[in-house]
Amino acid sequence: MKPRSLLPGRLGGRADSSNDSEHVTPPHQRYNSKRKSNAQQRQSQLPTHHQSEHRVTRHIHPDGESGRRGIDPWRFLKICFISNCTAAKWVNLLWPTVPAAIALHFIFGSSKQRSAHLAVFILNWIAMLPSANLLSFAGDGLARKLPKVYGVIVETTLGSVVEIVLFMTLLVKHDKAKGDNYIPFIRDAILGSILANLLLCLGLCFFFGGLRRKEQEFHESVSEVGSALLLVAGMALVVPSTFYAATAGKEGGENAAVDSLRISRLTSVVLVVAFLVFLWFQTHTHHGIFDDVLVQDEEKDDDRHRDLARDKLTFTECLTAVLFSLVCVSLIAVFLVLEIKPLVYDYSVPEVFIGVILIPLAEKAAGHISAIDEAWDNQMNFALAHILGSTIQTALFNGPLVVLVGWILKKPMDLDFQIFMSAMLILAILVVGNFLRDGKSNYLEGSLCVVVYIVVAIVTWYLPAIH
Repeated sequence: MKPRSLLPGRLGGRADSSNDSEHVTPPHQRYNSKRKSNAQQRQSQLPTHHQSEHRVTRHIHPDGESGRRGIDPWRFLKICFISNCTAAKWVNLLWPTVPAAIALHFIFGSSKQRSAHLAVFILNWIAMLPSANLLSFAGDGLARKLPKVYGVIVETTLGSVVEIVLFMTLLVKHDKAKGDNYIPFIRDAILGSILANLLLCLGLCFFFGGLRRKEQEFHESVSEVGSALLLVAGMALVVPSTFYAATAGKEGGENAAVDSLRISRLTSVVLVVAFLVFLWFQTHTHHGIFDDVLVQDEEKDDDRHRDLARDKLTFTECLTAVLFSLVCVSLIAVFLVLEIKPLVYDYSVPEVFIGVILIPLAEKAAGHISAIDEAWDNQMNFALAHILGSTIQTALFNGPLVVLVGWILKKPMDLDFQIFMSAMLILAILVVGNFLRDGKSNYLEGSLCVVVYIVVAIVTWYLPAIH
């Protein structure tokens, strides 16, 4: 008897020659079968939006998959109104103030009535809230379609667009010869934005997140990198003002103002480079660490099943919402800036209070709502990434950028902050860094941060402006 081959029909003898046609597959059929099997295997490995059973689009992250293409006007409006949390939905009820604020500017903007200017400022300040909220929501929808780290960066950047638009509007309108001295407002708004993020927003995140849990934990890779960068940025920002305070009015300090302006410009270049290094660190060399942290944070989301099942904007709808909100934000920013002088001279509202408190609250409100909602859902790493990321972007990029643009436009924009405000900035960074050190938070720490911010707001009402 011939030995039975381990590979029938190949190198050895056949087990049953009468069944060759059943056991031997032609080469071209084996090749086609293998291709089909590989394709099916690849298809089975693709992520799917299991809650909504949407078909996944290539290059779109499953969490941001809408299952649609193009623009559906009615659905687009419905999704934008519902937004991503209850607080944002309530803010969307303010949308009627947007056309009203724009119309009121053109009707009463040139009026000499004091009450008219106050009404225009208040209405435009309120209108900034839903406009910035739409930009934040569209940025969030766009971010969900990207990998985690890139998504956070895109969302933070879009949130900072409102700030950049306000800064640039104030800078372009600055003309000291005509009495339009807006540079102090920009300096105050830079510090006010950082303080609002670190004290008010972070404090509210700790407070509302702590109401539902005894403690909340966050990863050291988010908190340590963020707090270290903030301390470095804070030190760099206060160097020009410290230099000016140390040399002005003293022997050899005749050119203190000019030298302070030069130091501010050179420091701004260095800070922008530092911001680019931070971006490279976060998106290339160490992105795996942040990806893992944020993915784990998503698994702790109490509302994750509802977020995944909720209707989402398409990529086209996200871009449409971003462009529309940018137009609204830009118009409202211009109208706000034009009403600052009447508010200061007719109603004696302190300039420092407007720059440090009012302007940052309007342009940061939407981002604050998103971060607080994440803390409420036990996503503290996401909340910290947004808060610290936005603060770092203001300190390392937005502030220095307006200095560099002022250099190009030949306007004396510098970083010569008041010594008192510089001290408040450094102290706020140290306080927040101390709270972040142990990687845990509770409502007591949050309430303390908010208390400090309220104290700063009270002081700015009485702090005289220094030009």
